[in-house]
Amino acid sequence: MCKGITTLAVAAAVLTCVSGAQADVFNMPDGLTNLEIIPVGNPGNPGDARYPSGGVPSFGSVDYSYNIGKYELTAGQYTEFLNAVAFIDVYGLYSTKMWTSSCGCKIQRHHLPSGVARYTVAGDWADRPVNYVSWGDSARFANWLHNGQPTGAQDLSTTEDGAYFLDGAMTDGELMSVAREPNAAWAIPTGDEWHKAAYHKNDGVTGNYFDYPTSSDETPSKELVDPDPGNNATFHGGSTIGSPYYRTEAGAHENSDSPYSTFDQGGNVWEWNDAVLPGSYRLLRGGSYFFDRHSLHAATRDFLYPSSENCDVGFRVAEVPEPVTLTLLTFGGLLAGRRRR
Repeated sequence: MCKGITTLAVAAAVLTCVSGAQADVFNMPDGLTNLEIIPVGNPGNPGDARYPSGGVPSFGSVDYSYNIGKYELTAGQYTEFLNAVAFIDVYGLYSTKMWTSSCGCKIQRHHLPSGVARYTVAGDWADRPVNYVSWGDSARFANWLHNGQPTGAQDLSTTEDGAYFLDGAMTDGELMSVAREPNAAWAIPTGDEWHKAAYHKNDGVTGNYFDYPTSSDETPSKELVDPDPGNNATFHGGSTIGSPYYRTEAGAHENSDSPYSTFDQGGNVWEWNDAVLPGSYRLLRGGSYFFDRHSLHAATRDFLYPSSENCDVGFRVAEVPEPVTLTLLTFGGLLAGRRRR
């Protein structure tokens, strides 16, 4: 009866199809596992004015307390998201490159006899950052968290509204016009939220910042040793970890966290920010395994079309405990870093 489901018009039938006989195969998640968040306080801190860019005089000033992901979103966590809402993947939350690419995060899609899909991740990849996710994918994940991690078709109750009103937005132009809703509970970090969590010294309501998100002004090393001596990150140039992984597991550099106790805000994968840039770009921060140590520096920014899905780009989420009025960064000039597609 369920065979051949192909359109959103019959997506409501999927919940019936994956229940009963298929339930033990589909394995619906009860809730996202191991999503750790940490508080970022010191509201009202001055911004980091050392490296102005694109007409923006400073970065990192946030006048409210908020929480941010301790780690980058992992492949295991994203797999749970896919199994909750992508049994019919209307808006392309899954990229086949996650499995087929030599640098993919090894999430695999399986088609069930019912016509729907389920997803698995290779065990030794589950705690490494997800990649091949666009800004739109990241916003839909934030909507899913905002809506309480529901199981259901991709619609206004799951992925298309909540923190962001997407309602089917897929093109660069459509995604550039999307902004965080005032009542968002979960979201992609703004440029200021991300910068503060990475570089601010967490020493009160000050304008003091480190150059690197490893709580240091010294250039990090790329050692992966136990115990971690501190000030290490995963980046290119005789890579920290080679094929097939390239990316280290969340928190692998155990003593190289930021002053707010976030990990891998430098290296591993670039991370999407909410900030919008001229030319239909969204901001990327933090560098990656594919770039050298300079990409980790507080002055470095990169950018990408919001519909793009790259091997060295992922994201982390932020939680805003109280509704706030936000002004997204808009850059008037060319940023440090290279233009990417």
